[in-house]
Amino acid sequence: MYSEIEKEAVNALKMALEKLRYPVPSEIKMEEPPNPQMGDLASTISFSLAKELKKSPMEITSSLLQALEVPDLFKSVESKGPYINFFVDYKKFSPLLLDALGEDYGRLPPVNEKIILEHTSANPNGPLHIGHIRNAIIGDSLKRVLLKAGFEVETQYYVNDMGRQIAMVVWGLINFGFDLSKYSENDKKDHQIGKLYFKVNEALKENPDLKEEIDNLIRRYENGGEDDLNLAFERAVENCLEGMEITLNQLNVHHDTFVWEGKFVRDGSVSQVVEKLKESGYTRENEVLYLDLEEFGLEKELVLARSDGTSLYSTRDLAYHQEKSEESDRVVDVLGSDHKLAIDQIKIAMNLLDGKTPEVIFYEFITLPEGSMSTRRGVFISVDDLMEEATNRALVEIEKRRSDLDEKEIHRIARQIGIGAIRYYIARLSPEKHIVFKWDEALSFERGCASIQYAHARSCKLLEKSGKFKDKTLRLDISEIEAGWDMDEVELELIRTLSRFPKRVHESASALRVHNLAQYAQDLASAFNKFYKALPVIDSPHENARLMLVDRSRITLSNCLDLLGISAPESM
Repeated sequence: MYSEIEKEAVNALKMALEKLRYPVPSEIKMEEPPNPQMGDLASTISFSLAKELKKSPMEITSSLLQALEVPDLFKSVESKGPYINFFVDYKKFSPLLLDALGEDYGRLPPVNEKIILEHTSANPNGPLHIGHIRNAIIGDSLKRVLLKAGFEVETQYYVNDMGRQIAMVVWGLINFGFDLSKYSENDKKDHQIGKLYFKVNEALKENPDLKEEIDNLIRRYENGGEDDLNLAFERAVENCLEGMEITLNQLNVHHDTFVWEGKFVRDGSVSQVVEKLKESGYTRENEVLYLDLEEFGLEKELVLARSDGTSLYSTRDLAYHQEKSEESDRVVDVLGSDHKLAIDQIKIAMNLLDGKTPEVIFYEFITLPEGSMSTRRGVFISVDDLMEEATNRALVEIEKRRSDLDEKEIHRIARQIGIGAIRYYIARLSPEKHIVFKWDEALSFERGCASIQYAHARSCKLLEKSGKFKDKTLRLDISEIEAGWDMDEVELELIRTLSRFPKRVHESASALRVHNLAQYAQDLASAFNKFYKALPVIDSPHENARLMLVDRSRITLSNCLDLLGISAPESM
C-alpha cells in the first residue's frame, strides 16, 4: 500500500508539471520526512528543476502547489520551504491497508532474474567459529530478502577441497592414525578435524620440512590418479562438512548447492580459462604464468599457475565464477574485506573471459575483546558453543518469567530466543562496520531481538484472549471498522510503520543489505509496544479495528523476523 500512495503522489506531480508545461523527469523520487509533522512523503523536484527553468526552488514549489490536485488518499499537500510535502488521509488509507495486509505481506511482484548467491564457503578444516557467522547470516538473510523481492535465488557453498589446509588435514589423518569412525555422534567430526588441524600446525612449527610432504599431497590429489588418496581427501572434507552443515541448519542457514572446487580441475574448466586468458594477450610468463593487470590500474599481477604447473585457488575461482556467470543473470558473493584485491583481479579477468562480474558484499570481521580469531592457532569460539551459551542464557531468563511452562516448552522457546539474539546481533549492523563480539550485548533481553520477538508474542496472546482468533485467521470483516474510528497518534504511527514494510524489502534487495530490515523490525516492535501500552483493545469502543491492527502487526513482525532467519515465538 505504501507503494500505492507513492504512485499517487508521483502521478499528481507529473500532472501538475504537464499543466505548467514544465519538463517531466523520467523519475520523480519521493522521500520520507524525518517526522510526521512534515508529512508522510516529500519531493525535492523543485531543486532538480531550478537550473533548467532558471527559477528559484521556492518559486517552482509555489507554482506546482497551485497546479496540483490533491490525490484521493491524501488530505493535503503543503510546502515546507522548497519541499512539497504530502499528508496521508488515514481515515481512508488505514482500512485499505489493514484489509490488504495478508499473511504474505511484503512479497513483491516476480522479477525475471536468477541470482546465484555464494556465501559462507568456510574451509572444511574445523568447526565454524564466530568469525564465519557474519558471512553466513548476511548471505542467508539476503537470500530470504531477494526471494521475497521476487527474484529466483540459488545459494551456493564453494567447498575448498584442494587447498593446503585440507592437504594438512589429510596428512594428519595419514600420519597421526586419526580415525574419525571411532567418535560417537555427540563428538561432531568438524570439531575433531579442527583439533587435528591444530595438531598438524604444531608439527609444522617443530619441523618445517614437512611442508614438502604436504605440497606433494596437493600435487598428487590434483593429478587425480590415486583412488585411495582421492578417497582420503573426499572423506576428510565430507566429514567436516557434515558437522558444519548441522551447525548451519541449527542457525537457520541453508544452502541449495555445495560446489566442490576440485571439479573445475577434473573437468578441464581451469585449463579452458587459462587458455582463453592466454588468447587475450595479457598473460606473461616469468617462472610462473600470470595475468598482467598494470594496464587495468592494478600493480599486483594475477598468478595463474604454480611453477610446477598445478593450479591455484585463483584460477579455480575464475572457473567457478565462469560457471556461475553462465548459469545465472547475476552473480553475488559475500566475502570478507580482505578479498578486495582478489575481487578486483577477478573482475578484470571475468571481463576478459566475457563473463559476468560478481556483485560483492564485503564485510568487516568479528573479533573477540582479547583479539582476532584463528583456527590455525586454536583461538576461537565455535558457533556450536555460541548457540549453546545463547540458549542457556535465554533459558535462565525464561525460567525467571514463566514458571507455568513445562521443561520442553521452555527449552524450545529458549532456543528460538538464543538463535534470534545471535542472528539479530550480526544482521543489525552494516557489513562495513567492524564488530567486537560481546556476550552481554548480543544476548541482552532488555533490547534487541528478544524485544522484537516479545512484541510478536504479545500480539498472539492478545488475539487469543479476544476469542476472535481461530486457526491464525482473524474473523473480522473490514466493514466492521467503525467510520467513527478516531485514531490516536500511537495508532497512526503503527499504521505508518506497517505500511513501509514492502518498501523496506525493496530497498534491502536493491542495496543487497539487510541491516535496514533489522532496524525496521526494531521500529515496528517499538511502535506496536507503544500502542499496546497506551490503548485498551478488548472491550474498547474500537475493539474490532484495534484487533485488526494487532493482527496485522503480528503478520508483519513475523514476516520481517523470517527475512532475518529468526523465529517468531507465539509465547515468551
